[in-house]
Amino acid sequence: MMRGAVTVTHLSMLASVPFTTSSSADAAVTRIARRLFPHGASRRELRTFALLVLATIPFAYVNTLFTQTVSYAADEFGASDAAIGLGAAIVRWGVVLAIPIAWAADRFGRRLVLVTLAWLAPLSAALGALAPSFTWLVASQTLARPLAVSINVLVGVIAAEEMSRESRASTLGLLGIAAGFGAGLAVAALPLADVAVGGWRWVYVIALVWCGVGVVLTRGLTETRRFVTQHAQRRRALRRQLLDPRLLMQLVAALLANVFIATASVFQVNYLRDVRDYSPLLVTIFTFVTATPAAIGLVIGGRLADRRGRRVLAAVTLLIGTWMLTASFAVSGPAMWASALLGGIGFGMAYPAFGVYRGELFPTTDRSFSSGMITAASLIGGSIGLIVAGTSLDASRSYGEILALFAVGPTLVSLFVVRTFPETAHRELEEISDQTGR
Repeated sequence: MMRGAVTVTHLSMLASVPFTTSSSADAAVTRIARRLFPHGASRRELRTFALLVLATIPFAYVNTLFTQTVSYAADEFGASDAAIGLGAAIVRWGVVLAIPIAWAADRFGRRLVLVTLAWLAPLSAALGALAPSFTWLVASQTLARPLAVSINVLVGVIAAEEMSRESRASTLGLLGIAAGFGAGLAVAALPLADVAVGGWRWVYVIALVWCGVGVVLTRGLTETRRFVTQHAQRRRALRRQLLDPRLLMQLVAALLANVFIATASVFQVNYLRDVRDYSPLLVTIFTFVTATPAAIGLVIGGRLADRRGRRVLAAVTLLIGTWMLTASFAVSGPAMWASALLGGIGFGMAYPAFGVYRGELFPTTDRSFSSGMITAASLIGGSIGLIVAGTSLDASRSYGEILALFAVGPTLVSLFVVRTFPETAHRELEEISDQTGR
């Protein structure tokens, strides 16, 4: 539930906004809009927002599947910590598929590509249930995860292009809550892994439910106005795109930050099982208790980023989130739960401020491609961290030592953001990208 009062029923109402004709329905839509966006939103924006929320949920579910189940699958297949780290890295390397997908969205339209992905991602994820070996499981999710990640890329692009300049970061924060809900459903299904050997496979079967979102998007999603307007104009050359300093600085930041973030995410379940001796049920409880409050950070972070600016907020909250989460791998008992909770809130606040840059800094003709490149850099950085962490754990290094070393990356990113990132709050996309008329 978003903002404590916006339910799935409300989202369905927003998704049908253009066809709403009664005064009572219009009044209900207006009330929901005010709860979500203090500066208001048009009927088209509200409908687009509702559809993007629905698209975000299966993205997060599929994106979380391998991370949450790999420890249990490794037990069935007899895979080591190093194999887990390498497997998780390979799944992330699949993100190279997101680059041509993003390119296609810039050339053929956001709607066509997003609708296609909404069907393919859950179908390919469900193949993990049939895996006869750890290698085949990794292979199936190396396909599924980049398809899901590409959904997230396009959701961010559409949000940037369709929402007003006063609500872009707030929108991203609310979409982050939807992502948390989708990821939470994957976590909630995790106790199935304890039912029997191979019980983790049912978590993959559940992914098929999200084909229903493909049906909704096929019927309701329209192309963004900016793409329709700009598609016929001249595109920038690939060489110029890759040398754009705005893209380069985001690539560096994404790579360094995700060396830490991916390692903490993937190995948290292993840490709780191996070091703290937690059962699947207790792992689920820990994840919900410590991660759910991150929704508070997403809402507050989105509002602050829209009102006060992105740059300083992003730097400070990333630093807090990084070192609080690092502490959770070095302490036990209530201190572990508290530090993980504070770390989640810190990262929750950082997400809207950081994420909104991916859609703001680039012109319409290059927005999807640039966002895809940044996403690829983040997952490549994560894969580096996973391989190093898995090898180090097999060499008897502690989780706390590894995470403390990797925390240097986000710390450097925080300093980098303050010194080099522009402030983009309260500005139109064309003004930010300095590409008037493009």
